[in-house]
Amino acid sequence: MTTIKTLIVDDEPLARKGLAIRLTDYPDIEVIAECSNGVQAIEKCKTHAIDLIFLDIQMPGMSGFEVVKQLAELPLDMPSIVFVTAFDQYAVDAFEIHALDYLLKPVDDKRLQKAVVKVQTFLKSQQDNSHKKKLATFVAGITGNNCEEILKKLASGEKLDESRYPDSLAVKEQGEIVRVQVSTIQWVDAAGDYMCLHCSDGKTHILRKTMKELESELDPKLFVRVHRSAIVNSKQIAKLVTQVSGEYILVLDNGQELKVSRSYRDKVKAALAS
Repeated sequence: MTTIKTLIVDDEPLARKGLAIRLTDYPDIEVIAECSNGVQAIEKCKTHAIDLIFLDIQMPGMSGFEVVKQLAELPLDMPSIVFVTAFDQYAVDAFEIHALDYLLKPVDDKRLQKAVVKVQTFLKSQQDNSHKKKLATFVAGITGNNCEEILKKLASGEKLDESRYPDSLAVKEQGEIVRVQVSTIQWVDAAGDYMCLHCSDGKTHILRKTMKELESELDPKLFVRVHRSAIVNSKQIAKLVTQVSGEYILVLDNGQELKVSRSYRDKVKAALAS
C-alpha cells in the first residue's frame, strides 16, 4: 500500500477542513473526499477502495455508528474507523464495534499522530495477515487440512489471532475506559441492565449490557451459563455439589457458591467433564 485512502466524515465544515489540513503532515494519508453526512460516506466507499475513515458520531440523519453498521453489511472490505467526536460517552460503544481509535474534539496534535501511527501499524499487519490467509486457504484446498491450523503454523513467528471472541471487554468507570481481560473474569451476575464482572484480582467491574449480549461475546468453550442471571468461567469451577433437596450448587476456586438452574445442569456437567 503506497497511500492510505481516507475519508473525513463530519457535518461541520470547519471540522472537516481543519482535519484535512492537519492530515497533510502525513504523506501516506491520501484524503479522497470530505463528506458532510453518512450517506455520502457510504456512496464513496462503494465507488472507492477506502482504507480509513475519520468519522464523526453525532450527525443528523445517520449517526457514525449507523454508518459503520451499513458498511459492515456491504460486500466490501471494511475500512478502518477512527471516531472523531466531542462526546466522550460514546467511547465504550466505539471500542465495542472495534474502532481503531477514538479522538475527542478539539483533537490534540500529538493525539492525532498517535492515531495515525496506530492506523499505519494496523493496516500493515492487516496486509500481512491477508497474504497469510490467502496462502492458508490455498494450501487447505490442496491438502484438506483445516485453514485455521495452517494459519497457526504460518504465524509461528508472530501472533495471528483468528478468534471471533475478544480478549478483553471495554468498561467505562469514573469517566475512563478500562480494559478488562476476559481470562481474569471468574464469574458474572446480572443486576438489572448491568453485568457485574467478578475478577481474579478481587475487583468487580460494572458493564452495561444484557446477559444475552455478554454471553454472545464470551467463548462458550470457556464460559458456561449456570443460571438465568449468572455465567461462570469453567476454569474457575472447583466442584459441583448435590444438595439433599436435589438442587445443585457450584463452588468456585475462590469459595464462591452459585446455584445451578435445572435447565443448565447438563451444560455445567459437560464443562466439568471437559
